[in-house]
Amino acid sequence: MKTDNIPSTSYGILQQYQLESSLDAAAEQVRNLGYAIIASGYTESDLQGISREFNICREHYVETYTTPKLRSLNEINTIRSPLTHGGEEFLRLALNKKLLSILTKLIQGKFILNQQNGLINLPQEPYNQAAWHRDLPYQHFVSSKPIAINALFCIDDFTIDNGATFVIPASHKFEDFPSQNYIQKNAIQIEAKAGSFILLDSMVFHAGGYNQTQSVRRAVNQLFNIPFFKQQINIPMNMNSVNLSPEEKDILGFSFTEPSSIPDYLSNRISTDY
Repeated sequence: MKTDNIPSTSYGILQQYQLESSLDAAAEQVRNLGYAIIASGYTESDLQGISREFNICREHYVETYTTPKLRSLNEINTIRSPLTHGGEEFLRLALNKKLLSILTKLIQGKFILNQQNGLINLPQEPYNQAAWHRDLPYQHFVSSKPIAINALFCIDDFTIDNGATFVIPASHKFEDFPSQNYIQKNAIQIEAKAGSFILLDSMVFHAGGYNQTQSVRRAVNQLFNIPFFKQQINIPMNMNSVNLSPEEKDILGFSFTEPSSIPDYLSNRISTDY
């Protein structure tokens, strides 16, 4: 139960986390509870452009891979790697300045974009993400510091009625999936406005909800991790890097592709510090 009478004084405290910005506050919450919400900084016009590009990208994606095939693979609600074949908005999402700023606070050292996927939660239909999971799936370990962070960009408002994401707070701190009794008592649903990033420690258990409205709920999920994990789809092999800065190439994984030979490894080793 939330109360306005939370004590503000303390004693016997030797250390306390200090905040310098709203991003520090969000980073503290991700570390402790496994989730937080930050604003992207996009204007209403920006959001309309992202919405249009998402719909265009999805239409082309379904035309290319066909509805029957995507349904047979349980992929009809997903657009894989849109930054490699969609509009420029998807690349800008991956390189959003506020997002990268908080990632530098959460992930120590270098990090890369592991994957970017468009998500579609259709109204009153089964949803393939509506099951508890970690976004480093099949793993039962915990880390003292984040090794991977999800940044779920809300194209539409996330509400309780349209299936906003459920999380089990602080579940990135324990190895095993909790009992159903624990889940029922402690799971929460995260409501967020369109244009927000929902940040998750990728080891926190989460699930999409059932969309009981008449409207689709859309999002773009991005997972960033330390460079020791391979990308879901090889982004450098599917993108032109001509107009990318060295820093942007790093984030997109161009500096961390699997070496093809010993000379290739040694060359990369000399030029990369992580």
